[in-house]
Amino acid sequence: MGKSHGLRSRTRYAFSRDYKKHGGLPMSTYLKVYRVGDIVDIKVNGSIQKGMPFKFYHGRTGIVYNVTKSAVGIIVNKIVGNRYLEKRINVKIEHVKHSKCRAEFLERVKENAAKRIEAKTAGKTVQLKRKPAPPRGSKVVTGVPTTLAPVAYETYI
Repeated sequence: MGKSHGLRSRTRYAFSRDYKKHGGLPMSTYLKVYRVGDIVDIKVNGSIQKGMPFKFYHGRTGIVYNVTKSAVGIIVNKIVGNRYLEKRINVKIEHVKHSKCRAEFLERVKENAAKRIEAKTAGKTVQLKRKPAPPRGSKVVTGVPTTLAPVAYETYI
């Protein structure tokens, strides 16, 4: 018997809808605004077959380079052999959502700006660079060490 290698082969669970999330899509999906330069995640919605990206791009993150009335063009980096290729794909907005990968960075920028203003009013200098976690402190192990030995094998036949 032959083996099927179609476009949607081996996507049984990747393209399936979440538990209790079946049916039509909420209107908020269509009302989101995408602009050129936005960072987006590609998450295929199995209930909408039109404008669906190839299975490789499911779960990938890219940058919007083109916006139309019902779709967006996304630049995604793909490893082919020993190099990165810049792939440009067109995906309907049902299969795209804004990425949260920059949320922590933008939050840190706001905090640093507030710290800088506070230090300037106090006339101090402030260190804003992140520092790696220091090594753990040393410990002294006390007590008598116990030696472990295997139990002798006994047969009761």
